[in-house]
Amino acid sequence: VSSEYDTDQHNIFAAPPAQHDAHKQLHVDHVPAPAPAAAPQDRHDPAQELIKSPLNLPATVDTSYTIPETTILSHAPGWTVFRNIYMSNGTMYIVTSRPSSFPDITMMTSTGLAAENTPENIAARMPTSEDMAFITPQEAQDFWGGDGSHEKNRIWSVPGNSFIINEPSQFLDHYYHFCAEWLFGAWAFWQGAWNANVDPQNAALTTAPPVHRAIFANAGAHGWRDRPGFNSYVFRSAFPALTVEVLEDWEDRIIATSSPTAPRRAWHFATVLFSDRSASFRGPICGSQTQRIAAEATEHMRKAGNLTKLWWEPVRRAVLRFAGVDERIQNVGVRADAFMAGRAGLLAGQAEGTGTRATSGMRDSEVVITYISRQASRRHLLDPDHTALVAALEEMVKKHGWELNVVQAEKLSKEQQLSIAARTTVMLGVHGNGLTHLIMMPVTPVSTVIEIFYPGGFAHDYHWTAHALGMRHFAIWNDTYHTYPNEPQVNYPEGFQGTEIPVYPPTVVKVIEDRIAGLHPL
Repeated sequence: VSSEYDTDQHNIFAAPPAQHDAHKQLHVDHVPAPAPAAAPQDRHDPAQELIKSPLNLPATVDTSYTIPETTILSHAPGWTVFRNIYMSNGTMYIVTSRPSSFPDITMMTSTGLAAENTPENIAARMPTSEDMAFITPQEAQDFWGGDGSHEKNRIWSVPGNSFIINEPSQFLDHYYHFCAEWLFGAWAFWQGAWNANVDPQNAALTTAPPVHRAIFANAGAHGWRDRPGFNSYVFRSAFPALTVEVLEDWEDRIIATSSPTAPRRAWHFATVLFSDRSASFRGPICGSQTQRIAAEATEHMRKAGNLTKLWWEPVRRAVLRFAGVDERIQNVGVRADAFMAGRAGLLAGQAEGTGTRATSGMRDSEVVITYISRQASRRHLLDPDHTALVAALEEMVKKHGWELNVVQAEKLSKEQQLSIAARTTVMLGVHGNGLTHLIMMPVTPVSTVIEIFYPGGFAHDYHWTAHALGMRHFAIWNDTYHTYPNEPQVNYPEGFQGTEIPVYPPTVVKVIEDRIAGLHPL
């Protein structure tokens, strides 16, 4: 992931207060306006009576003669799970007799335009009633209803569970932003919305309902695919039965409901996770703290108590199984956790008679250090520093009996890359797309991501993702390191993107050895 896509995303996405008030009339003229949006800290959840427990959700209704009202299962800025939402002529319609009980549409959607760091673009991405509108049940009947006896409603249901992704390809066509940000947040929110459980005996199993389709409403067939091909590989292997629709398909749906010579028609979506990048950046966590849209999803579900420690494992396991990774390797994190739970009273060092470290729950032979080399890419270490780092790592693993992988991703197949990531304990490298593979690492008590920056530089990408998974992250500035709670501020100094990034190998070796020894706990 190149930092030019990440630089100052807060400024790119956030709307100034003056623009936030510019579109308070959010729906067609004859529809009563909802109450003004609440303060950010109060609008994460709509009124509780609109949030239906999964156990109380009705079965899919026949819309031939009824038009069920829209409800929300869960909401955070940029992430909303709807029941019974409608689309006609490109507008998402919320059918409700109580529009003021819903979140403001600025926290749910946008115009779907690409983001630029200008006041004009920020204003252009603010949604209007053409993007999402509230209508009453009677108005819905007037729009799409039959005569109640012989003529059926002009509503065509899309059954099952859908993801509607309302953002352009600007970020979707990058491995990190698609897999470690959008998919990461979508799966966290989807599982959390249903308060799903993951089977600790078989972490590939989840009680979350299946996802039947993903609709990229503003990205074409190539708009959600990255050049190395990992987005489609991960998405298809994690959700093998998934149907994907793209911009052209969404336009087909729009055209089908917008004929000037036919009565109004609508599509009815039974259950939808609706996500919007610009709306996430209007939230306090993404917009002001992390600049990661998944942060709004994961933090909301953590606070609700709906995100288990193993929440990401079903996706990870599905991908690794597809890549041919042995189940024993997939289970490294689970075994380490089980050992630590049973040996919690042991002192640091080796657990007597087992060969397993009481600080990590792992044998030395299971400790795997993976260095993602970027020496063939435009952003990389000084050549002498790279050579010295490899030599220092080789000496370190020989001393401890650990495994070392020096990876040039462009020379390996996807399966080879995923196989290495699946057993990696410590992943390190210069800030870049290869570190996205951390989402396939096992989460153990000592799982670590070490990110090397040009001194003075820092980005949230892998730092946030590592912490969200329960791993420790270290930012290396040549001969110093920074870690929670003393992370540096986001900064992209001159040299950040260059080929002369320095690193002092003894600093990296010390961080790794200390971490495996149980220092720097989470």
